[in-house]
Amino acid sequence: MTAFTLAHLSDPHLAPLPAPRLHQLAGKRALGYLNWRRDRHKIHRRDVLDTLVADLRAQSPGHIAITGDLVNLALPDEFTQARAWLESVGAPADVTLVPGNHDAYVRVTTKQTSQWAEYMRGDSAGTGAPLSFPFLRRRGPLTLIGVSSAVPTRPFMATGSLRRSQLDMLEQGFSQIADEPSFRVLLIHHPLSSKASYKRLTDADALLALIKRHRVDLILHGHDHVRSTMWFEGPLGRVPAIGVPSASATPHRNYPAAAYNLFSISREGDSWRCEQRVRGFADGAAVEKAEVTELQRVQLI
Repeated sequence: MTAFTLAHLSDPHLAPLPAPRLHQLAGKRALGYLNWRRDRHKIHRRDVLDTLVADLRAQSPGHIAITGDLVNLALPDEFTQARAWLESVGAPADVTLVPGNHDAYVRVTTKQTSQWAEYMRGDSAGTGAPLSFPFLRRRGPLTLIGVSSAVPTRPFMATGSLRRSQLDMLEQGFSQIADEPSFRVLLIHHPLSSKASYKRLTDADALLALIKRHRVDLILHGHDHVRSTMWFEGPLGRVPAIGVPSASATPHRNYPAAAYNLFSISREGDSWRCEQRVRGFADGAAVEKAEVTELQRVQLI
């Protein structure tokens, strides 16, 4: 079987930040704006993001997954800017998006996020249908399972939550695809384990219990702005959860420069083979190849 390539990037935090109106800088946005003006505008650069995306597109992946945080303060003009950026990455059929906490920075962003709806709509949803999570998309040999951990939080907090209704629907979705032999990829913004309580997924234990009962072959997330691999227990063995640096970042403190992942997925007899490649900036200078890692072989039942 010819390998299918899935590209993964996250946390573009699109720059430049549109000029906010005074009435928009209340509460959490005011703190975020001060933080952006102080140092974040130096870290998240559009030229870095554009170079990374150009390199990604040159690899001609079969599909692209983006795991949230397109915007910074969830200003209305940011969502319009992000829609134009999404279109430059690819068509809705070729790009799957799940939102991040910055995309839900304040409670008035639901209508704005709908500008990206085509990128977050499952195959069975009709055109114009309201956004609903989780959603399923089938691309090549993959079943992409998108969930939203994006919820508004108080200042100085960046936690995420799926909530009971979404977890219940996810359980139903897993049951519906139980007999399908596809390679299953779960897309979520928040990592399933975090040492920082203010950044954690609050109902991670409930999600991990689902993954322990239902087969998931690969988990992709963002949020932490670092390259990471964690392993969690699934019904057929350990499941890799892969994080990636911010797609627009210059190296700073303990955070690396921008990078993205390429996953080569192929069926070999009664099992799946998944191989990871990382491409990113070396010392902030240029996109380069990094090592290749074989993540796992998933034996089919």
